Amino acid sequence: MHVARLSLTDFRNYERAELELGPGATVLVGRNGQGKTNLVESIGYLATLGSHRVSGDQALVRAGAESAIVRALLVHGDRQLLLELQLNRQGANRAQLNRSPVKTRELPRYAHTVLFAPEDLAIVRGEPGVRRRMLDELLVQRSPRLAGVMGDYDRVLRQRNTLLKSARARGLGADKLTTLDIWDERLVALGAELIDQRLALLAELADPLAAAYHSIVDADHGPSLQPVLSIDGAVAEDDDEPRSAPRADAADASGEASADGSAASATGAAAVPTAERFAAALRGLRRKELERGVTLAGPHRDDVLLLLNGLPAKGYASHGESWSFALALRLAAAELLRRDSATGDPVLVLDDVFAELDRLRRERLAAAIGGYEQVLVTAAVLEDVPEPLTATIVHIDAGRIVDAPAPPAHPASASAPDDAPAAEEGATA
Repeated sequence: MHVARLSLTDFRNYERAELELGPGATVLVGRNGQGKTNLVESIGYLATLGSHRVSGDQALVRAGAESAIVRALLVHGDRQLLLELQLNRQGANRAQLNRSPVKTRELPRYAHTVLFAPEDLAIVRGEPGVRRRMLDELLVQRSPRLAGVMGDYDRVLRQRNTLLKSARARGLGADKLTTLDIWDERLVALGAELIDQRLALLAELADPLAAAYHSIVDADHGPSLQPVLSIDGAVAEDDDEPRSAPRADAADASGEASADGSAASATGAAAVPTAERFAAALRGLRRKELERGVTLAGPHRDDVLLLLNGLPAKGYASHGESWSFALALRLAAAELLRRDSATGDPVLVLDDVFAELDRLRRERLAAAIGGYEQVLVTAAVLEDVPEPLTATIVHIDAGRIVDAPAPPAHPASASAPDDAPAAEEGATA
């Protein structure tokens, strides 16, 4: 799959922008702050329904405008899809697929991208929420229905927390909250599915991660991923009751590390279904939850421990190793999407990546991604980008595309007039 045409209206610093793209590598070059990242950010939003730079949509709408529109013509073989998204300051966002209204949460079913940016260093060095988001975005791209499961879980979690806060304010004991059991049942059903999906994903990422890291670094540092599950007693460091980080050497008799670094057997915990462990954790935490007015176990409080040579990357890895680990995770995600997708390769986006790499790693990365159908690269300095990726160059200046290759011909039926609305109907994600 590749993006053949990208059209923006009032998105970030672009009043209007039209960009024709083809397969292979394209470099978007320009000074910092001109809008290179804004272009690739719009493509990434269609695939993940979120920005890699901000948590909300308001910053994506150009100052003074009430809405922003992103259109992308996607091509896979002889098939073409026109995706349109309208981001509104007020009210629900709206979407269309080939001019027919769809729910916005349907867009990741058709747009597959993997974006690596400087902000991704936080995957290794940042808070657990960043790692949870990384996993969940990949899960949604591979199975879009999980967006609904995640949304339902968040709604049940908010309702449960509201009940806990109300009970704390009124001084009610556990025996007076029979309705809490109903919320527990729903939370466990949804949360157990998310936990199991994340665990399966971590297992699938293991081999592609090792291969990607080696392709960049040319060294075997043994990168690995270890789940840290709150239902098994672990507490992620962004929770409000911190504890020591999981020990990479905490292992059971079989030699497998336990999720929380405790003496509990990892294989023993895994033998009990996730839903049963989740329900048991909620029962055991009921008193503490009533005291604090918050849900203390579930996928919203889990983490992933990133290891290099058996040691936590956060705190032990150098800047270069951390950068390479984060990049390897994105490349591993791209490999899984490539393996699964009926629409071919995901669009691979490298936002200002090469400036952080030495010459050898630049060349190795260029070789590793050379086989993808479409690669989009942003750079402030063209010389930072390896020569094999510079066949097509687009210059960006102050929210304007000032120099781009001549556009290829596309069927008129797939084109979109500049002033067409993204959708008249639709639904939020």
